[in-house]
Amino acid sequence: MLLLALDTATPAVTVALHNGSDVIAESTQVDARRHGELLLPAVDRALHTAGLKLDAVTDIVVGIGPGPYTGLRVGLMTADTFGLALGVPVHGVCTLDGLAYAADLPGPFVVATDARRKEVYWARYDDPRTRVTDPAVDRPADIAAQVEGLPAVGAGALLYPETFPQAHGPEHVTAAALAALAAERLAKGEKLPDPRPLYLRRPDAQVPKNYKVVTPK
Repeated sequence: MLLLALDTATPAVTVALHNGSDVIAESTQVDARRHGELLLPAVDRALHTAGLKLDAVTDIVVGIGPGPYTGLRVGLMTADTFGLALGVPVHGVCTLDGLAYAADLPGPFVVATDARRKEVYWARYDDPRTRVTDPAVDRPADIAAQVEGLPAVGAGALLYPETFPQAHGPEHVTAAALAALAAERLAKGEKLPDPRPLYLRRPDAQVPKNYKVVTPK
């Protein structure tokens, strides 16, 4: 097995290779505006570090969000393209699950990423492998009672200390964590989610409702 994992649901453009036992190469850059520019070079770096070519990959793993529309679709479209070109399966993993797995906290906790618009994408976990709520998008003040007293990880939690006073890193997901979690679940025979995006809300760009109609003279 050789998993190629990637995620663009947060400001981190992150790629990793996992051989079924260990992460053998990874590349992560944080730049919220250059997902499209940075992702393929990151894949090339990871393959070069591992001394492998793309055709050695047996499975693709991609973070399905939740995340902003533009960044998230870069990773998903790239994963789908690799899967079609190589003829290998593409597996989805919730980006919040990857952060929870990397945090490795012992008890109940919250993962929250920055959703912009003064909101967070978030979910509660009983342990690093067990999510107990569906991913949601909310204003931090509106969920304060639901997360009170719980440790929290992620950039969203760090942005709002009044709601998440026990917040700490990691800030962003890494493809290494996604790959390790996916490899663990696949080894147990679990079915991973389809590689479909968790947008949770409509994109920022909208067609104007009252645009001017130009008619020929």
